[in-house]
Amino acid sequence: MNTIFHITQRQQWEQAKDLDSYRGDTLDTEGFIHCSKATQIVKVANRFFSNQKELVLIFIDSDKVQAEIRYEEAEVGELFPHIYGELNVDAVYQVIDFEAGENGFFELPQEVINLE
Repeated sequence: MNTIFHITQRQQWEQAKDLDSYRGDTLDTEGFIHCSKATQIVKVANRFFSNQKELVLIFIDSDKVQAEIRYEEAEVGELFPHIYGELNVDAVYQVIDFEAGENGFFELPQEVINLE
């Protein structure tokens, strides 16, 4: 299984489960859903999700994603997975709460470390 990850608001994920698909904040505006590899989660969280509450980290089995996944270079020169279409919720096999620590920074969750 090849796992990719996505960070979102808990409420947004709960709504997606009811609809059996997830669009995220960027599918309509950018044409894809931003995802990360395990090594990119903390950088992405600290850059784009600081001071946000009620976040979840979604574990996605990329082999079960029905939409196209492309690994594309971002401004930092790394390849990031992007889902070009709605995410079918049956490709998601785990969802965990994801909050910054008391110092205000995110750390890699033990659940992700255990995958390695």
